[in-house]
Amino acid sequence: MIKKVLSLLLLLALFFISKADAIYLNTDTIKHSTDVSTEVVAHDKNAIFSSSAYFTFSVKNPTSNDESGTVSYLVTTEKGDKVLDKSMNVRIARNSNDSYDFHIPELKPGFYKINFMINVSDYDDTTRRAFGIRPEEIVSEHPKPADFDEFWQKAKDDLAKVKPEFKITPMPKMDTKDRQVFEIQMQSLDDYTIRGWLTIPKVKNKNIKFSVLLGLPGYQVDLDPILGSDPDLAIITLNTRGQGTSRGPIDMRRDEFISRRIEDKDKYVMRGVIMDCVRCIDFIYAQPNLVHDNILASGGSMGGYLALALAGIDKRVNLCSAQNPILCDIRDLPGSVEWPMSGIKKYVATQPGLTMEKVLDNLDYYDGKNFASEITCPSLIGIGLLDPFAPPNSEYATYNVIPGHKRIMVFKDLAHEISQKYKDLEGRWMRDTFALF
Repeated sequence: MIKKVLSLLLLLALFFISKADAIYLNTDTIKHSTDVSTEVVAHDKNAIFSSSAYFTFSVKNPTSNDESGTVSYLVTTEKGDKVLDKSMNVRIARNSNDSYDFHIPELKPGFYKINFMINVSDYDDTTRRAFGIRPEEIVSEHPKPADFDEFWQKAKDDLAKVKPEFKITPMPKMDTKDRQVFEIQMQSLDDYTIRGWLTIPKVKNKNIKFSVLLGLPGYQVDLDPILGSDPDLAIITLNTRGQGTSRGPIDMRRDEFISRRIEDKDKYVMRGVIMDCVRCIDFIYAQPNLVHDNILASGGSMGGYLALALAGIDKRVNLCSAQNPILCDIRDLPGSVEWPMSGIKKYVATQPGLTMEKVLDNLDYYDGKNFASEITCPSLIGIGLLDPFAPPNSEYATYNVIPGHKRIMVFKDLAHEISQKYKDLEGRWMRDTFALF
């Protein structure tokens, strides 16, 4: 049973990350066996240190030539500002291996990028890594708006005025021998029609109720129905407005979606997207065959952000799992990430009178960090230290404000992705919490 749900959760993770948020494979050390090669080892399994950082830089020279030159490192902030560097002269004999220990002097709490470089007679290369210093002490410099709660209560009040008109359509041609597939449809904020998928086990006992795994979409991802063979779990995959089967009136080029109506916080597209997630919780509560207090909201990238937002403003969510959530500590993102800030800046430049400061004022109401401070259910967060879209400083600034029970998994050599270890833990955590034995 556990193996089945773990495989299912890994499949969900692949759906949640969009093509623009592509998984980055680290190829820094992939070399031909006859070439000089390097390896970097952090002397902490997560590359997180309490004082000075400690790395070993190993060089393998299988060639028939001696190699002379330098090995060095360069430490920068996430924004690329130089912090410190060091270089040493080396001579690497033919058919030999050498290792060089680097102790990075103690730095203030935060995350740093570090490049290890080798420049020798016949070989030049750079290996990129990152490390953290006491990240549990990271505190955002940007406060939550004083009327944040009122703003989102107004959004929920506006949603409540829209009749949900839930529709469930059987899709028998998509069924498997173990599960039934349904298309679901509902009306959300601004009377926008949103759609998704529900799959439930085929059972003889019609009185059985199922716990719920709610999958939320990555940026511009079209979520399909998720099939599995677990007899105790219903799976919902939601396509929020502008995504997949819910594109409807909002059908635009992917780069434009994140900026839609960003000049007005009351009309910004993400207000509706987040309310679509709340409406899906309404849907779950309207179904007599679903367990209303066993709901896990899970997603990666934008789906991770939506999991944080939903858990923050809707206490009906019982577990929150956010993998590489974007849009966290937003005011700290310029200079740290290319996307989505570059697209937002381009949009601002096309709107007469609109300034980036005005946009940031609006985005304060949509900051994942500010939603996280409202989360009271147990939460699981996964991050990659090499993430180009969700930098670890911003992720930890968000994680640190979650008041409820929480856990974070750090993957020092991964970018916009998480590993199987995360999905294994998430599956066990869900089944233990929901008493699915």
